[in-house]
Amino acid sequence: MRKYYRANPKVHVLNAWISRMRFSASQALGLCVMVLFALAAEARPLPAPPDDADLVAAWEHYGNGQMQQALADYRRAARRGQVIGEFNLATMLLNGEAGEANQKEGLFWLRKAARGGLAQAQLGLGFVYENGAGVVASQSTADHWFALAAKQGDPDAELELATQYFLGRGVRQNYAIAAVWYEAAANAGIQEAQYIIASCYEHGDGVAIDLERAVYWYRQAANNGDTVAAEKARVLGLATNDGKPL
Repeated sequence: MRKYYRANPKVHVLNAWISRMRFSASQALGLCVMVLFALAAEARPLPAPPDDADLVAAWEHYGNGQMQQALADYRRAARRGQVIGEFNLATMLLNGEAGEANQKEGLFWLRKAARGGLAQAQLGLGFVYENGAGVVASQSTADHWFALAAKQGDPDAELELATQYFLGRGVRQNYAIAAVWYEAAANAGIQEAQYIIASCYEHGDGVAIDLERAVYWYRQAANNGDTVAAEKARVLGLATNDGKPL
């Protein structure tokens, strides 16, 4: 018989983090940094703003499969300090989309885009440092980049930062801060965050126990396909309303 009750939210947080790492590994394209970078950037350039000729041309060339031309266009934009050009050039170089992959140059442009304030680049650079992909691994440096992206409202970064605070990885463990970021990611529709913040409200990890709020978030996770969350919402809803569904 399947067990629907996850008694220890810490175990679920750790399992969710591990499963995301396994998911990113399935995206491997022959270059270790892209294994991690794909989760943040989905291994594709960002759409071009309409007011930059190089980026518009690059986007059209990329869409038409003209990768050498796209790479040259993005390089021109990147050399002008255009942050989307820097990021898109990085994705193409790391992914080897216009020839042989170039990790060194790709990471150079990824750092430029991250320092330029692009949340997707900050998240990607966080994964790079977390896993030591072409750099010396540093969880505290990874968390720095996750935090910058999270503060810009990037849902994946919010989830990653929450998990680091929950587990105490590279930062001082703090369930209250973790709960803030889990709820932010949950509000953005991230299923793992919805389940975890529900568990936090159920058990009082970083927040006051609020079973109605827990049921709400379990239901949101269930709506996103989590069958365990669906059963949790049903059972907890009955328990908190004298056997009647909330």
